Amino acid sequence: MSGPGLDAWAGDLDGLPAEQILARAAGRFPHRLGLATGFGREGCVLVDLVARHGLDVDVFTLDTGVLFPETHALWEELEARYGVEIRSVRAPAGDLAEVDRGWETDPDRCCELRKVIPLGLELTRFDAWVTAIRRDQTAERRRARAVEWDGKFGLVKVNPLVGWTAQDVDAYVVRHGVPVNRLHDRGYPSIGCEPCTSPVSPGEDPRAGRWRGLEKKECGLHTRPGWTSSPSPASPKE
Repeated sequence: MSGPGLDAWAGDLDGLPAEQILARAAGRFPHRLGLATGFGREGCVLVDLVARHGLDVDVFTLDTGVLFPETHALWEELEARYGVEIRSVRAPAGDLAEVDRGWETDPDRCCELRKVIPLGLELTRFDAWVTAIRRDQTAERRRARAVEWDGKFGLVKVNPLVGWTAQDVDAYVVRHGVPVNRLHDRGYPSIGCEPCTSPVSPGEDPRAGRWRGLEKKECGLHTRPGWTSSPSPASPKE
């Protein structure tokens, strides 16, 4: 698929329901489409959509070694509810030993070793990957499209919920009884690793509890220099 071809496909998919975006991506990349879930509300919705529609999507999570106990409990609940395996992807033991309590001394390096590098290695198995990003989450994500070329990892990125709002996500969760993290009811709208996530007060930005006190707002999975929603001119893998 060439850059212009991906642009045209994005134009066809933008605005379609999330399940149709997912289904078309699964049909276009049979056995080579992965879903990386971080167990946020959006990620749980995507697991529900994949299972509900019987889609050929390989579901996995980045197990950083410092997830909340509540996140592990949700992981087990989703697998039991939907009869799917959510594979654990972890950094090599040597990398984890190197970073140790890196969230205190070098949070960027900590995220790189625990999340970015393991994801990059895992994504070599796929031609496309599904994410839970929405345009209204951060300023950098406002130009995201239903599908786009991920120049950081070198494959197609599929964003089925890109046009959804937080209210859309909440409504879907309630309508379909999707299991979600219990921490959401305790003031954690955005949940990452336990050492770097704190509760959010009423009126604060939903991501204010991520790396509180630092300028850091992203772990690095969805950012790259010169970010653009346009596909790279390089040809993605078919």
